[in-house]
Amino acid sequence: MPHDRTEPVTTTLSETADDDGLVTSTVRRTVLPSGLRVVTEQMAGVRSASIGVWVGVGSADEDETLHGCSHFLEHVLFKGTGSRTALDISVALDAVGGEFNAFTAKEYTCFHARVLDQDLPLAVDVLGDMITDPLITPEDVEAERDVILDEIAMHDDDPEDVVHNLFAAQAFGADTPWGRPIAGTEDSIAALTRDQVAAFHRDHYRPATIVVALAGNLEHDRVVGMVEESFARNGFLDRVEAPVSRLGGGTLVPVHGGTAQATRPFEQVNLVLGMEGIGRNDPRRFALSILNTALGGGTSSRLFQEVREHRGLAYSVYSFAAHHADTGLVGVSVGCLPAKAEEVLQVVREQLALVARDGITAEELARGKGQLRGGLVLGLEDSGSRMSRLGKSELVHDTLLTMDEVLQHIEDVTVEEVRAVAAEVLTRPEVLAVVGPA
Repeated sequence: MPHDRTEPVTTTLSETADDDGLVTSTVRRTVLPSGLRVVTEQMAGVRSASIGVWVGVGSADEDETLHGCSHFLEHVLFKGTGSRTALDISVALDAVGGEFNAFTAKEYTCFHARVLDQDLPLAVDVLGDMITDPLITPEDVEAERDVILDEIAMHDDDPEDVVHNLFAAQAFGADTPWGRPIAGTEDSIAALTRDQVAAFHRDHYRPATIVVALAGNLEHDRVVGMVEESFARNGFLDRVEAPVSRLGGGTLVPVHGGTAQATRPFEQVNLVLGMEGIGRNDPRRFALSILNTALGGGTSSRLFQEVREHRGLAYSVYSFAAHHADTGLVGVSVGCLPAKAEEVLQVVREQLALVARDGITAEELARGKGQLRGGLVLGLEDSGSRMSRLGKSELVHDTLLTMDEVLQHIEDVTVEEVRAVAAEVLTRPEVLAVVGPA
């Protein structure tokens, strides 16, 4: 959406101090006139810095003719720019001991790097170059096509990948963007053309859809200057737009019940049993997180104890809760011997029904809160995890909660709230995916 703002707007989102009053973390946000957002967290006592370029496009934005294009483009952007070859890109970060990678999800694509603080300008420049000045040559597209086909074959050899893809296809519909695998299929990747990939970049990689998140030993204003310089190639920042986020609020993505089966020559049967969950900005997500922890979030959880410890039915069993803008899934994933599959399924259903009826105990509530608190705090010990939190919060959440606010939300959850969300969610129509030998 066009607007008349012509100067960057900077705000301080949060500031954290220790017991002595010394500032240990400052989060600031600058919105450029183009709509590009730069969010940083200045961390005391570290010598690293991480950067992530979060682009608000993923596989859920693809129609059937573009299935796999987001992931394809992610690969191709590493193949070279107007000023760097693919080798130059690799050497630049390798030479300073940096970590450098990318991934594609349903609703966004992320390119990220972690380096020593002194090498942050280099990382910013390389990522800015890749995003704004990619060559996307026919030769590079053809070379990367074979790489992606190998990657798809690798996922087809992984039982857990196969069963979760099958689960998504059954839940959302195999012919929908939400139900299709992120990487594409052999047929869809074979059909994509260079022009389609280049047009996808041109249409979706706009400043207004991009968040540049950084964390570590850095100074916000200096970082904004780096980003403005590195992302200015090809007039990329010349347009004037308002930022575009993925907050949801649109048409709800329906979840369908039913069973899907696939035969594979695996030694185990892999099962995913689940149902529709809740969206990622639903205030009940904290209660659902505690419910998920009590069900299958650790070795003390109900499912682990009942399925593995008491009955010895499976080595791996866990529950999950996936949140998206306008939908969500909850479920249980198990891998077991074929002869035990029916009993495993029966036990899982019994446990889900029990929790749906009675909720969880006060002891499970306290244990779940402790697990979530510990996991959150320990998971933010490095600049990379801090950067990821900033990027995702800015792009897909309605607000950036401080860690204290998140911890307080967890602490405020009651047994009654967990019981209510369990009674609603765990009684929804069942989705079952089964993969294994005939």
